[in-house]
Amino acid sequence: MLDTCELAVNGTLMLGLELNGNLQQVGAQFGYETTTAPIYRLWSIENRHPAMMRVTQGGAAIAIEIWSLPLAGLAQILHQEPAGLCIGKIKLADNREVLGVLGEPFLCEGQPEITRFGGWRNYTRSIQIRSAF
Repeated sequence: MLDTCELAVNGTLMLGLELNGNLQQVGAQFGYETTTAPIYRLWSIENRHPAMMRVTQGGAAIAIEIWSLPLAGLAQILHQEPAGLCIGKIKLADNREVLGVLGEPFLCEGQPEITRFGGWRNYTRSIQIRSAF
């Protein structure tokens, strides 16, 4: 019987970021860093968190982390995520699929697309650099 799963995260659940404690509270263990297959786009939602969506055109590889967590903790993680984020299947660079955090289309409407940065960490670094000048 399956009692753990892998979860791909691409934003504030990542190591050292604002909501990483949510993963640690459910006993999740960091696995590794990787990227998605180049079929995703990324948006900044009010500069508070990202939203990633799978697309048929204009996608890129997005930096993610893979965590192992108890299945019982998966529901708790989802309930603590901001509205408009959901769990779906993420295709990794090596073509495997794991569960991961995705954004619903309505959440991205009118928000700046940040795909060109390749991930949330690169985007937030660019904001810090711009605000320093």
